[in-house]
Amino acid sequence: MRMGIVFKLFILTTFICMLILATIFVGQTIFFKQYYAHQKVKDLKQHVKSFESEYTKNQDNPKALQTLEQDFYRNHNTWITVLDEKGYMKNVDNFHIEVQFDRSLDKTFSRKKLMIPIYYLVDIEDVLDKKPFLKKKMRISIYGIKTDSTLVPYLIGELGTFGPLLRSTLGVLDPSEIKMERTTYWENKILEKKVENYFQKEKLSKKPRAIAETPIAMQNGTITNVQFPKWNESSNIIFSNHLFLDRIKEFQTSLLLNKNQMDDNSLQILDYKQNDIKYKLLIDPMKDQDGKTIYIISLSSLQPVDEAVKMVKDYYVYIIIFALLLIFLVSFYYSRKIASPLLKINHTTRKMANLDFSEKILITSKDEIGDLSHNINLLSKTLHSHIAQLQEDIEKEKKLENTRKEFISGVSHELKTPLSIMKSCISILKDGVANHKKDYYFEAMEKEVDKMDLLIVDMLELAKFESGTYKMNYDVFYIDQVILHICDGLSLEIKEKQLNLRKHLLPVQVLANQHRIEQVITNFITNAIRHTPYKEEIILEVIDGKDMVKICVENKGAHIPIGQLDKIWDRFYRLDNARKRSNGGTGLGLAISKNILELHGVEYGVINTDDGVLFYFYLNKAD
Repeated sequence: MRMGIVFKLFILTTFICMLILATIFVGQTIFFKQYYAHQKVKDLKQHVKSFESEYTKNQDNPKALQTLEQDFYRNHNTWITVLDEKGYMKNVDNFHIEVQFDRSLDKTFSRKKLMIPIYYLVDIEDVLDKKPFLKKKMRISIYGIKTDSTLVPYLIGELGTFGPLLRSTLGVLDPSEIKMERTTYWENKILEKKVENYFQKEKLSKKPRAIAETPIAMQNGTITNVQFPKWNESSNIIFSNHLFLDRIKEFQTSLLLNKNQMDDNSLQILDYKQNDIKYKLLIDPMKDQDGKTIYIISLSSLQPVDEAVKMVKDYYVYIIIFALLLIFLVSFYYSRKIASPLLKINHTTRKMANLDFSEKILITSKDEIGDLSHNINLLSKTLHSHIAQLQEDIEKEKKLENTRKEFISGVSHELKTPLSIMKSCISILKDGVANHKKDYYFEAMEKEVDKMDLLIVDMLELAKFESGTYKMNYDVFYIDQVILHICDGLSLEIKEKQLNLRKHLLPVQVLANQHRIEQVITNFITNAIRHTPYKEEIILEVIDGKDMVKICVENKGAHIPIGQLDKIWDRFYRLDNARKRSNGGTGLGLAISKNILELHGVEYGVINTDDGVLFYFYLNKAD
């Protein structure tokens, strides 16, 4: 049976993917942990040797040695310090007490003064929290291990804290029989436990040592000086690491009680585990400048190794899932490559059938399918354009129809009153009831005809603006000259009411339709004249801005109610008291002004001032 190219590629790709996946999985899960741990220890050895070299160069500079330890921790995330031949930290002398011993049978310490480091017995947190404990002139008892002329304490307490000290039958000092009478004592639990085990072995061997031969000693004395570290001292970082201090205590215990086991001067690497975290403890013996053996001790966590292995195992869950997905994707790739464009075309044309032209076919391949996609996109764009134009024409037609209806309704309402007046006048003249007042009635009818003519002109103009077909042409002109020209034309009306016209104008060029802006300003000023009481004032002001100019028309008089400020722009809207038909006007002036300003795309409005009403609008300044 002939095998297709799709099936062959599917088998080959699957085999390669599975082979690569298996290789990486075996390498990283079986060998990675050992390699990582080995490399970590190797690097740590090199770092410790480098530290040893630098330490040798700076043995006489304690401050430089402290900086060296801090830099080592910061650079390698590994704790490190140097211990003397008794297991005490070198270059650290800020956490100790000085004790003047009493007279005793042991001539090594009788009436001698000794400096004793106490960071193995007292927590740094107690010191920094200023809890009361060891202090000058305190009488204390010390249990410790004798080494040369030094006493390494594992238990310190106030004098009288402890019970019986000697086993009278054997003459041997036995720590297991020490009884705590009170709670004022401090202890190195690790060393104390080792000492107790030491005496248990002595008991079992039935060969107890004499007081002079045993390495355990008890001395009483008085504290003559106390030195505690301060908050900002660099050595605090080691004192606060109890895990590292415990390892140092264990090393010191082995050094004091099993000295023969520490004679090997080679680098020792010890494994340690706590809280499911593995550590590597490196002990590097060396000679100082006096020929004494000192020890570089460092502690490094292998937690990143375990975390990395765990992450790798978790990671491979996703790798396997990804590999399976890759296999399925490859198997369907070629079939989907051909079918996918057709599915997209079908999906898009289905939307086009429902008059949804928002989606385009994103296929740009240089083949017949690509050409088909391009043609369908072009067809969709053309149809969408024509349908949008058709909808726009329909909306305009609806708007024109609404305008016609409103026009007819408004004209019918507004023409009703003047026609009634004219009909009454004609009836009176026809009956001959008031022949002596013919001229009066003819004049009244003429006024009503003029009002109807003005009303029809305004209605036609408003309908033209609201139809959406009016195109605004723009001119460049000085706004102050337009305002002055309008004021000259309205000077007679202003004089009739003895109004004071205050003008604050600026010669600023604006970009707008001059004729229509004149119409707006005329409507605003005429409206102001109509509603300003006799002998009051009207204020005309032009305010220059950065890109725009503000034109204000303010008249003194009654305020417009807050709830009607927005309604005054509606056609035929009149305030109940202030805007009666007898005051003149067609009720269309502000509606026409609103449409003109909206066609200019500028801001406009009306507000109540302290003692009047202010109409304003903005115009763009000419470049």
